[in-house]
Amino acid sequence: MSAQEISPKAAAEALEKGEAILIDVREPAEFAAERIHGALLHPLSTFDPKALPIDATREVILHCGSAKRSGDALARCAQAGVPITRHMASGLMGWKSAGLPTVAVDPATGRLVDPQKG
Repeated sequence: MSAQEISPKAAAEALEKGEAILIDVREPAEFAAERIHGALLHPLSTFDPKALPIDATREVILHCGSAKRSGDALARCAQAGVPITRHMASGLMGWKSAGLPTVAVDPATGRLVDPQKG
């Protein structure tokens, strides 16, 4: 299995089409403050590749803040023999740089802002 990076735009398209499951390997506080809509949390600090949701109809894509931790998670998947080979280039920073929306806490109000929920 060779690891591959996927661009944030390609990851967003795969998510929109229902062809991918996005796994966020950042820590819970990071996830709570800002995340990609629909991403599932599997923090690297407690990461177990065998606990990931493997679905024959959807590709699993890992991501973090910058792609470092998701690369580490991919290496753990390979060591465990779990067939996950993709992670998102530049992580959440790349996602935001591409102009893609996130779910975030508004620091002024403490309210959750999700552009997909209006």
